Amino acid sequence: MAGSGQTLGMTVNAPPLDGIRVLDFSRIIAGPLCTQQLADLGADVIKVEHPATGDETRSRSANGDGRGAAFLAFNRSKRSIAIDLSTDGGQDLARRLANESDVVIENFRPGVMDRLGLGVDRLRAADPALIYVSISAYGASGPFADRPGLDPVLQAESGMMSLTGPIDGGPTRHPLSVIDTLTAAHATSAICAALIGRARHGGGDFLDLCLLDTAIGALGNAGLQYLTNGKPPERSGNRHLVAAPIDLFETATAPIYLAMATDRLFADLCTVIGRDDLPADPRFDGPAARSRHRDALKVEIEQSLLTRSAEEWLAEMAHLPAGGVRTIDEALHAPEVVERDLVQVIPDGDREISVLGTSFKFTDNQLAEFRSPPRLAEHTDEVLATVLALSDDDIALLRAEGAVR
Repeated sequence: MAGSGQTLGMTVNAPPLDGIRVLDFSRIIAGPLCTQQLADLGADVIKVEHPATGDETRSRSANGDGRGAAFLAFNRSKRSIAIDLSTDGGQDLARRLANESDVVIENFRPGVMDRLGLGVDRLRAADPALIYVSISAYGASGPFADRPGLDPVLQAESGMMSLTGPIDGGPTRHPLSVIDTLTAAHATSAICAALIGRARHGGGDFLDLCLLDTAIGALGNAGLQYLTNGKPPERSGNRHLVAAPIDLFETATAPIYLAMATDRLFADLCTVIGRDDLPADPRFDGPAARSRHRDALKVEIEQSLLTRSAEEWLAEMAHLPAGGVRTIDEALHAPEVVERDLVQVIPDGDREISVLGTSFKFTDNQLAEFRSPPRLAEHTDEVLATVLALSDDDIALLRAEGAVR
């Protein structure tokens, strides 16, 4: 295997996953975001794509090169190889690449990879040290295993959507793919844990992750509120489900968000806004009382906030959890975002492109240098030559047979 012989002998100060090879059959968001994170950590990620269409998000590109925002967001630093998995030659090629990889990840519906001769049992029988990762909507087992599902559907089915939106309005989906994003983070964590386990005992594993599990787990305190008292939480709009004051508050110029639920934070807020009388008010004396009288508390707080601008109040509240409501462009150009390298400019052929940075920050380990997201089949020849040692004639034959692009 590519990485098993290198894992214990990595270059000093190399990225943590230097020497690990990932064969990535995933598309859209959850799988690709996971493998992008692995690439950031130093893994060699080989993205296997359909020769004609590639990753489905490529079709959303308006610039003609198959790399619109939806693709650019989740596919940097990977190598793209186009294999027709409907052909015997393509399937054989994929199995050979899997045998040279440490991790295989796919997010097809359960059963698809088995029909392609690339299922977990077959690949792990050939290489017991392989870590095989399946990401699906409802998991590899259970009554919904064969059902397709996407992030907003799981937001609805998990109960998450019932909590979002105006208090007097209907259920509202979160516009970002929060369940996909959380699933990607869970998958990255599980893969890293499996790699540690393999280093200890030598065996690989089968990791079964799904959007359903992630969505239910993400209910967190809202789910436990129901399990504790038997009452599903009600929609709370911009407020916290229970604690107060945690809400959007109006000022003289623009709304600001305050999260001051503890007695100490609430007292500090009251001092800033000149309302030291509020903590002594029986309606607001303690977290439970403030929760019961949150509407009245909001009126009291806003009476003070409406006397000054959002900018003035936020300057006064720099020591407290308070923030303005930014647009996307304002957020991406904010000084703290720039300082943390959360937007980076990277080379892309004869031009440069901007991409979102990574949340990974290390002191003694370095991260892999960002590379631009690949064009479809950009690295087919390179991967076949370097990973499988195929000659130009071998590759030409595969291309003539339609196995690769």
